[in-house]
Amino acid sequence: MRCFSEVLLESHASQLDAEGQELLRRACEASQRMSRLIDDLLKLSRVGRSELRWQPVNLTALAELVVAELRKAEPARTVAVVVGRNLWVEGDERLLGIVLENLLGNAWKFTGHRPDARIEFGASAEPEPAFFVRDNGVGFDPAHAGKLFGVFQRLHSAEEFPGTGIGLATVQRIIKRHCGRVWAIGAVNGGATFYFSLPESRDFVL
Repeated sequence: MRCFSEVLLESHASQLDAEGQELLRRACEASQRMSRLIDDLLKLSRVGRSELRWQPVNLTALAELVVAELRKAEPARTVAVVVGRNLWVEGDERLLGIVLENLLGNAWKFTGHRPDARIEFGASAEPEPAFFVRDNGVGFDPAHAGKLFGVFQRLHSAEEFPGTGIGLATVQRIIKRHCGRVWAIGAVNGGATFYFSLPESRDFVL
């Protein structure tokens, strides 16, 4: 459906009036959104089934790779990004990479309207040892914090900030599979900080 609509719009737009072109454009956009949603749901499903491959993981290096890709995708944006040094953990490198892609990607997205955008990835000791991604973006109402990690739960409109509502649910599922936990604090127009903690060793039952 998506390919057919796009070909029709590209090849025969001149034969349609303005209303017809607009309807076809909306059909293309809706089909693209559905395709992205299906892809994200499949990724979420695979996260729950894939075997964990344990190894030392350099989170600093993974975060730097994610930031480099974000800058490459939007070279016109100026974002101050600070990545903590020598951050290591034991876990599945591929899945933890997905965690950072989602958390840093969200921070990048939700600081999109700020000329002084700032993102930080680091580690803290209080109130418990954890890694965090902090930004000075639009934030969220703390009263709705419980909805953040649910599938299809969005605190901002898709028109303002595109997305499928799957990313944070994926983060939570990955961290839970590592027997850790994830949580967030934030304020409306006051930025957000997402924390995730992981066990120091694998002396637990998966």
